[in-house]
Amino acid sequence: MDFVFLRTYRGPLKAVILDWAGTTIDFGSLAPVAVFLQLFERHGVPVSKEDVRSGMGLMKKEHLWTILNRPQVAQAWQEVKGSPPSEADVESLFAEFTTMQIGVLRQYTIPIRGLSETVSDLRRRKLKIGSTTGYLREMMEVVLPEAKKHGYAPDALVCPDEVPAGRPYPWMIYQNLIQLQVYPAEAVVKVGDTLPDIEEGLNAGLWTVGLALSGNLLGLSETEMAALSAEELAAKRETIAKQLYQSGAHYVIDGIWDLPPVLDEIQQRLARGERP
Repeated sequence: MDFVFLRTYRGPLKAVILDWAGTTIDFGSLAPVAVFLQLFERHGVPVSKEDVRSGMGLMKKEHLWTILNRPQVAQAWQEVKGSPPSEADVESLFAEFTTMQIGVLRQYTIPIRGLSETVSDLRRRKLKIGSTTGYLREMMEVVLPEAKKHGYAPDALVCPDEVPAGRPYPWMIYQNLIQLQVYPAEAVVKVGDTLPDIEEGLNAGLWTVGLALSGNLLGLSETEMAALSAEELAAKRETIAKQLYQSGAHYVIDGIWDLPPVLDEIQQRLARGERP
C-alpha cells in the first residue's frame, strides 16, 4: 500500500481533569503528610516528610507500600517490629490511616488561590471539569461537600477504589471521560501536582500540565513558600519543573491560577493537527 490514512483531531478542547489536594484544594498537599507522620509516630517508626511525600498521588494503600519500601523506613520498621513489613501490616496501617485521614480532612478543603477564577474561565470556554484523586470515595464524601461550600464542584469525580487500580493507570480518567461523555482523549487536559498525575494523564492519551509550586513537590504551605527568598524559590521551582518535564509533562506552571494561557496554546496546537 502506497498511502495510509491518518485521522487527526483538529477540534476544540472539551474537558479538563483536575487532581484535588495540591491542585485545587489544600495548598502544599498537607493533609496526607500530617496523617502519615502521625500514623508512623504511633507505631514508633521514624519517617521523614520526604519519606511520606515519596508516594504522593498514588492510592493510599500503594502510598503506604511506597513509604515502607524506602530503605531507611524498612530498616526502622524491622528494628521496631522485629520483622519486615507484611501485607497484613499494610492492611492494618491502611485501616488506621483511613480513619485518621477522614477525621482531619475538613481542615484541608480550602480552595487554592485562583481556583474560582480558573473554573469560571473553564466554564466560559464550555469545558467540562472532571477529577481524579488518591483519596478513597469515603474520604471524598467528606471533601466534596466542603469544597462545594467554598464554590468548587467538578462535573465528575472518580476515586481509585472505584476502578481496578489507581494512578498511574488510566482507569480513573477513562471513567471520567465516560461520565462526562467526552472524546477523543486529545481533546482533554490533565492537571496535577505529582509525577503519578502526569503519568496517569499520559497513559490515557491526554495533554498534561504539572504544577510546580502549589502541591506536593514543593510541599510547603503558602505562608511557608512566601517566606523563601526569591532565589531559593526559583531554585526549587527549577528542580521541580525538571522532574515534571522528565516525567513527560507537556507544560509546567506554578499553580491552577496559570492554567488559562496554557489551554490557549494547547488549542492552537490542536488546530495545527498536533497530538499529545
